[in-house]
Amino acid sequence: MSGVIVIEPLTAEAFAPFGDVLDIAGDPDKLINQGLCGRYHDRASLDFAEGRAGISLFNAQARQLPLRLEMVERHPEGSQAFLPMQRAPFLVVVAPDDAGQPGRPRAFFTEVGQGVNYHRGTWHGVLTPLSQPALFAVVDRIGSGANLEEHWFDTPFTITGEAGPAS
Repeated sequence: MSGVIVIEPLTAEAFAPFGDVLDIAGDPDKLINQGLCGRYHDRASLDFAEGRAGISLFNAQARQLPLRLEMVERHPEGSQAFLPMQRAPFLVVVAPDDAGQPGRPRAFFTEVGQGVNYHRGTWHGVLTPLSQPALFAVVDRIGSGANLEEHWFDTPFTITGEAGPAS
């Protein structure tokens, strides 16, 4: 398995098999703070085996397209949410599970203001910002035991597309 992966826009429907899109699509679920703040309630399902939810900060270097995809990883003990702390899109790479191995990967551009929450056990690429600064809040499982599996492709993929989200 190898080849070229063309980047798609990130939509809740397209991403549903892999996780949740975190954004403020639609009307807020409720207005709070004297009506000056819209709350978009319960946008992701956190799923952890043993351990607890923690918030970490990731400061990632920007990547450039085309991108060589050599490896994907997954976290069997917990979901993992990536929330950008700047107004810049980033690249999301996921792959379906095929009998314990990753299937053909897919790549998505986020829109400004979107984050993602990977379902527990979802194969995904590494954090891939396309511009600086690249600071992310990450909500994931904190606990003992192995929670990382990596898969290195025999033949890498090439991810190509416009350097920005589709409008």
